[in-house]
Amino acid sequence: MPTQIVVPNMGESVVEATIASWLKNAGDAVSAGDEIVELETDKVNQVIQAEADGVLSEILKQVGDTVGVGDVLGTVGESGGAATAAPPVATEIKTAETGESGTGNPSPPNLSPTAPVAQSATADAHAVSTPLAKTVAKSENVDLATVTGTGTGGRITASDVTGKIAAPVVEKAATVAPAKPAPTVAPVSAVVAALPSGRPEERIKMTRRRKTIAANLMQATQNTAMLTTFNEVDMTAIMELRKRRKETFEKQFGVGLGFMSFFTKAVIGALKQFPYLNAEIQGDDIVLKRYYDIGIAVGVEEGLVVPVVRDADTLGFAGIEKKIKEVAGKAQAGTLGISDLTGGTFTITNGGVYGSLMSTPILNYPQVGILGMHTIQQRVIVINNEMAIRPMMYIALSYDHRIVDGGTAVRFLVKVKQLVEDPETLLLEG
Repeated sequence: MPTQIVVPNMGESVVEATIASWLKNAGDAVSAGDEIVELETDKVNQVIQAEADGVLSEILKQVGDTVGVGDVLGTVGESGGAATAAPPVATEIKTAETGESGTGNPSPPNLSPTAPVAQSATADAHAVSTPLAKTVAKSENVDLATVTGTGTGGRITASDVTGKIAAPVVEKAATVAPAKPAPTVAPVSAVVAALPSGRPEERIKMTRRRKTIAANLMQATQNTAMLTTFNEVDMTAIMELRKRRKETFEKQFGVGLGFMSFFTKAVIGALKQFPYLNAEIQGDDIVLKRYYDIGIAVGVEEGLVVPVVRDADTLGFAGIEKKIKEVAGKAQAGTLGISDLTGGTFTITNGGVYGSLMSTPILNYPQVGILGMHTIQQRVIVINNEMAIRPMMYIALSYDHRIVDGGTAVRFLVKVKQLVEDPETLLLEG
C-alpha cells in the first residue's frame, strides 16, 4: 500500500520549510529508515526518512519549494510501480533572437542516427536544460554539453552554467548517458548578468536560514537599546594552568581543557552577582532567570548558530567542555535540533578563533547580554610600575541599556576579568 511522505511537526515556532534536496530519485528503491528528502527550516535542517520499504514512486514538490507541516511531498509505493516526478516549473523568458515569451518546456533532442557524437551530446544537453540556462549559456558562449546538471533528473540549471563560467574545467563530452542521475541538490539560484558596461554581476537568492539570521539581527538592533563596553584580560594565569593540567585533564575526562569553560564559569559567577544581565523584557515586566542556560556561538558554513548549554552552573569544567564539544560537533554536522537552539539566557561568542582583535557583538534577542571574546596577543603592559609582556585579550559586553545601566555593565565585565585572571576563584564563585 502506498505511503505518503509528509512534512512532520518540526518543533517550536517552525511552521514551514524549504525543500533543500531530494536524497532519492523517482524510481529508486527505498527501505524503511532510508533518508529520502532534506528540509531546510529557519533554524536547522531536518531529514525525512522512509516509513516503509518500496519505491519512491512520486515526487510532488520540487527543490526550493516552500512547504508547511502536513504537506505531502511524495509517495513511496510498492516495488514495480510506475514512478513519476513533479513537472519542472515553467519559466517565462525572452528569447535572445525574437524577444518573444516562451515557457520552460525543453525541445526534443536530436535523434538522427547519422548525427555526429558531439552534435548529439550538445542536442541532448540542450534538451535537458532549463530555458534560463539556455539563455545564459548562449550569452556567455558556453557549450551545454560540457555542463553537468544538478537539477531534477540531471536537468541543467542556470546556476550550473554560471558555475561553469566561474570555474571552467576541461571536460570530455559525454557519449554515454549515465545509468542513473545523481540525487537532486538544492540550486544556488545564481544568475550572472552583464551590465551595459560589460561588467558582470551575480545575483544569489538568500537561503531560508540566511533570511532568518538577517531578520533576527534586525530585530535585535531595532528593538533594543544596545550598547557595548570593553575591557582587557591578562590570560597568563589561565594559560599556565592549562599548560600544567591539560594532559592530565584530557586523560581523566576524555576532552580537552579549552578557554571556553573558564569564560563560561566566569560569566556565570558574574551573572549571579548582576542578575539583570540574565534576564529579558516581556511587555512591561523584567523576567530575571534564576537558571543559567548559556548559548555558545558556533560558526558554520551557512552562518552563525547558537546551541545552548543547559544548566551550565551545575556542570564542572569537564562537563562544560564535553557539552560544548557535543553541540559544536552537531552544529558542524548539521544535526542540531530545535531544542538545542532555543531558550538561552546569555550568550558567549569567540571571534578570536577567526583572528578578531576587537568587535561589538550583537545581542541574541530577546537576551539582554552577550560577551565577545577575541584573539590573544602578546602586548606590553605595566605591572607594579614595571613593563611586562603578557598574553592579553580584549573582551566586549553588549547589553540592552533599557534594563542594564552602564555602571552595572562595566562592573559585570570587571567581574568577568577578575575571575578569569584568578581562575582559582572560579571554583568558589563560578
